[in-house]
Amino acid sequence: MKVMVVGGGGREHAIIKKIKKSPRVSEIYALPGNGGIASDATCVDIGAKDLENIVKFAKENAIEFAVVAPDDPLVLGLVDLLRAEGIPCFGPDKKAAIIEGSKAFSKDLMKKYQIPTAAYETFTEMENALAYLDTCKIPVVVKADGLALGKGVIIAETLEAAKQAVKDMMEDKVFGDSGSKVVIEEFLTGPEVSVLSFTDGKTLVPMVSSMDHKRALDGDKGLNTGGMGTVAPNPYYTEEIAERCMKEIFLPTVEAMNKEGRTFSGCLYFGLMITEDGPKVIEYNCRFGDPETQVVLPLLDSDLFEIMEHVAAGTLAEADVNFADDAACCVVMASEGYPVSYEKGFEIKIDDVEDVYIAGAKLSADGRLLTNGGRVLGVTERGADIAEAIEKAYNSVKRVTFDNAFYRNDIGAKALAALNEK
Repeated sequence: MKVMVVGGGGREHAIIKKIKKSPRVSEIYALPGNGGIASDATCVDIGAKDLENIVKFAKENAIEFAVVAPDDPLVLGLVDLLRAEGIPCFGPDKKAAIIEGSKAFSKDLMKKYQIPTAAYETFTEMENALAYLDTCKIPVVVKADGLALGKGVIIAETLEAAKQAVKDMMEDKVFGDSGSKVVIEEFLTGPEVSVLSFTDGKTLVPMVSSMDHKRALDGDKGLNTGGMGTVAPNPYYTEEIAERCMKEIFLPTVEAMNKEGRTFSGCLYFGLMITEDGPKVIEYNCRFGDPETQVVLPLLDSDLFEIMEHVAAGTLAEADVNFADDAACCVVMASEGYPVSYEKGFEIKIDDVEDVYIAGAKLSADGRLLTNGGRVLGVTERGADIAEAIEKAYNSVKRVTFDNAFYRNDIGAKALAALNEK
């Protein structure tokens, strides 16, 4: 079967490497892909938001199945356009993708259907938002309503910082139209957990839980990034918590979307915080997380492409979905200076490491793989437990080299500490 994967980062590379193993997949095209993905799929130079040309390519090349991975094309309605041409897709349509596309929508959904989340208010007028902040307990969270490349959430430690965040979003438009509406919500405390799930709108199957590391520097210091590494499973996500999440959050969310006429089909991502009052939703994503995908999919023992076909057909209940009982660790290797400014164009050398997921790289004219982004790649290893997975991942990191390489040295340390507390 000829398959098209839309996107060009480490998440897409992980998806492509996994579906490539399926006997049902004969050809894979990545739009646009990247220099590393080119070793596992045919890359086509069409951007993920160029909906018209993506659809044109799919029709002209007789694509039989599409995986739409990034948030932007999902929110813009690419799945709707492809399905209108008779091409089955893994990913939600535009009406369902709003669960990530608008934070105000998702917060209102949770309030309406009593899904546990932080208390909040939504504002379209800056003066009202600033006045409301005077009544808030600090720290407080300020969120741009729309998509902002994962950077539209500000945890303000002071009232001044909170007001500046509102002005940056609503007056200075640092996130464009995404900040014309803001959500201000209470600051929750507790361990964070990411849970990706397969759902066809009727059945929901959670994947292995994971723990992301957003800060750039060791000890969770420095600026927020798109993610410096992950481990799975997350030790804070106990069986008891998992049961509560299924009953209080996961299934109620799927049912709420159905009641709103926005049936969700694809990968529904739950960003959770385990508070003293139990698990609460921090955010929803309408797609696989990055870099959570790079530790979750290596633990999937089943055929990912078959699962995706079942999701698209509405028959997920019939799918074989099994995850291994061991663990995985992904260490992200970035360019020095990320996430602010960094140099590009350094050659990447990989010495006998299998699970390397390329995010920001391009091929030179003579076929060398060169750095071409802030987050360059992720190195993933599996182990019998988290400690072994971490050790193996860092050993493999030493065999992946490029000038100006930068990575955290403590990915998984919090997970090990949590296990030691038990």
